[in-house]
Amino acid sequence: MSHSALPAVLDRLDADLDAAVERLFALLRFPSISTDPAYKPACAEAAAWLVHELNGLGFAAELRPTPGHPMVVAHGDALADPASAAPSLLFYGHYDVQPVDPLNLWNADPFAPAVETLPDGRRVIRARGAVDDKGQLMTFIEACRAWKAETGTLPAKISILFEGEEESGSPSLIPFLEANREELSRDLALICDTGMFDPKTPAISTMLRGMMGEEITVKAASRDLHSGMYGGPASNPIRVLAKILAALHDDTGRVTIPGFYDDVDDISPDLARQWEALPFSAAGFLGAVGLEIPAGEQDRSALEQIWSRPTCEFNGVIGGYTGEGFKTVIAAEASAKVSCRLVSRQDPEKIRAGFRELVSSLVPADCEVVFKRHGSSEAVVMDVTAPEFEAARTALSAEWETEAAFVGCGGSIPIAGHFQKLLGMESLLIGFGNDDDNMHSPNEKYDMESFRKGARSWARVLGELSRKA
Repeated sequence: MSHSALPAVLDRLDADLDAAVERLFALLRFPSISTDPAYKPACAEAAAWLVHELNGLGFAAELRPTPGHPMVVAHGDALADPASAAPSLLFYGHYDVQPVDPLNLWNADPFAPAVETLPDGRRVIRARGAVDDKGQLMTFIEACRAWKAETGTLPAKISILFEGEEESGSPSLIPFLEANREELSRDLALICDTGMFDPKTPAISTMLRGMMGEEITVKAASRDLHSGMYGGPASNPIRVLAKILAALHDDTGRVTIPGFYDDVDDISPDLARQWEALPFSAAGFLGAVGLEIPAGEQDRSALEQIWSRPTCEFNGVIGGYTGEGFKTVIAAEASAKVSCRLVSRQDPEKIRAGFRELVSSLVPADCEVVFKRHGSSEAVVMDVTAPEFEAARTALSAEWETEAAFVGCGGSIPIAGHFQKLLGMESLLIGFGNDDDNMHSPNEKYDMESFRKGARSWARVLGELSRKA
């Protein structure tokens, strides 16, 4: 397939925009809330709708059962241009959505999608799942539709995997990938579940932080104590816990867990220059949430701290009387929930062991500490020297008329790590969400420009991958 077909493909997408929005609306109407068993039928209906849509485009698509909600698997190999030397691709998205609570904060029915015009003139698609992830996955389907409509073929061998449990922890995903490793393994994965750097700057996420979660409970006396009678000689678990938490960072913001930084790599000079050139202001970033003084590692920029540096944060502290009024009690125990975001080559279990070692060393002899492990995952770092990454950056830059950036992601997207470890594939994480899309919140939206240019962006990426092959 010639790259010269791209202008016609883009024109087709623009001409078909209204119909594409109606197709998205049809998918958005399914209340496919994966975490609530009451919506299991709706999840199955959403999956079946996607199968029907993909079969209508010429894919070989089918529902695949799991112990939970079904997977949608589709193969378009028969549609691929036989002359194309482009890499084979696996596109991933998810059709399930978050619950809508609190419903009273929505301005309209979450599953009655509509186009609204904001005060600043932007047109947006309002519905649960609009940005996460139905609007995003439909941008790719529409790009494939346009390529096939204009050329009769696809520019590469494309398979699709849509999951129905992403918003509820993906319990069926790893077993499914392991059982279907050979079928799903491709040269490259494409994931559309991320966002823009800002509304005008497209981004490719190349770093995803991992996670280590731990809950600690410090126990002292056999019961709560009267602070007037026991205050002073009796160990106070809250005081012990406060000392432990304070000791997890030094005065420069560095984490003190033994071996914490052993496997942390600095970013490359080229990537550092890219990040420095981005229109980012630490003052503006913090000011938006009522803060102004940067915390964290003092010798690192805010973007580095968010994208490429590990952290240790306290997510909850419980101890003593927390009700209305006052109660002079020394609690028998106090607990904290602690999460570490991990980067580079950090091993979650090595970090967990170091964390427990440090905490245990700070507990007095007549107290005990109980540990409860929570989830863990390794960080994911993509090989951006692979030609496909530069090809995608070229395509995105052309569509948005702003140079696309290789960025990090402060959160964790486990699917990219699963593809890397289980299927041996790197992933291009490209998404078109904006910070004000209310993801997971009431009145979720997706900018019409994100939907339109998202589809055009995927069309360009597919064309560029074909041209670069």
